[in-house]
Amino acid sequence: MNYISIQNIDSLDKWVKSALKIKKNPLKNKKLGKDKTLGMLFFNPSLRTRLSTQKAALNLGMNVMVMNFTNEGWTLEFEDGTIMNQGASEHIREAAEVVSQYCDIIAIRSFAGLIDKEKDNAEMVLSGFLKFATVPIVNMESAVGHPLQSLADAITMEEFKTPHRPKVVLSWAPHPRALPQAVANSFVEMMQKQENMDFVITHPEGYELNPEITKNSKIEYDQNKAFENADFVYVKNWSNYNEYGAVTNMDPNWTVTAEKMALTNNGKFMHCLPVRRNVIVADEVIDSENSIVIQQAHNRTYSAQLVLQKILKKI
Repeated sequence: MNYISIQNIDSLDKWVKSALKIKKNPLKNKKLGKDKTLGMLFFNPSLRTRLSTQKAALNLGMNVMVMNFTNEGWTLEFEDGTIMNQGASEHIREAAEVVSQYCDIIAIRSFAGLIDKEKDNAEMVLSGFLKFATVPIVNMESAVGHPLQSLADAITMEEFKTPHRPKVVLSWAPHPRALPQAVANSFVEMMQKQENMDFVITHPEGYELNPEITKNSKIEYDQNKAFENADFVYVKNWSNYNEYGAVTNMDPNWTVTAEKMALTNNGKFMHCLPVRRNVIVADEVIDSENSIVIQQAHNRTYSAQLVLQKILKKI
């Protein structure tokens, strides 16, 4: 069993309920991972993903090995048939098989390059390990998805669920740097699995996500209109998908303020973190009682623990 995408979840409702049971007693299955090793490979930096996934593995009694390819590992080559007379020192074929000998599960974090859309959509790093590794693979954020985050988001919304059918908004906000679409993509896919929620995506015109992912999800270009009566507001920047990787809009009017949150139904503010204060969101919003970003971060442990637990039971 691999956990690569939110689409690997057969029943989101059952997974969320299982994660909440784990949260009540996180050390219940401490012996499940005895003598098993999780290898965590980072091609990009991390705070919550690294610590929460490591914590999840420790809760299950696993050993953990961490390697940062940004400054510790050999540069890898992923193309077949390449004459390796340039920068790359090792091919994914050997690397994946070798790491598989040391680890029972491999977790990988590798962002989009935001230069070549086709390469990013092909998930070069993740696909290489899936092809050549001989043990299960967990996606800790790839070029196009962050399924551990979106599972934690689903857990968090269940904890703060409303007595009525909730309205959930995914809102773009400005950012000075080009950011990937991964978090937004997986959140959309997760929301498409929710049968009892109304979902709206809001962003400036031209900032549409991959239509193969958004499908029939409702899109509203007026942020204020989208926020009306919302119960959850999930805010995230992503760079332009059509003008791939470009920052074509820095409109500060899309920053989430208290005035905008006042349009909601006492809505909860959500963000995956890290967040640029007073660019993405005003201090008064993220520091308010309706901000649940810290609870989201806490639930990252239990989303990862559920995934690892399911894999351990199958190996």
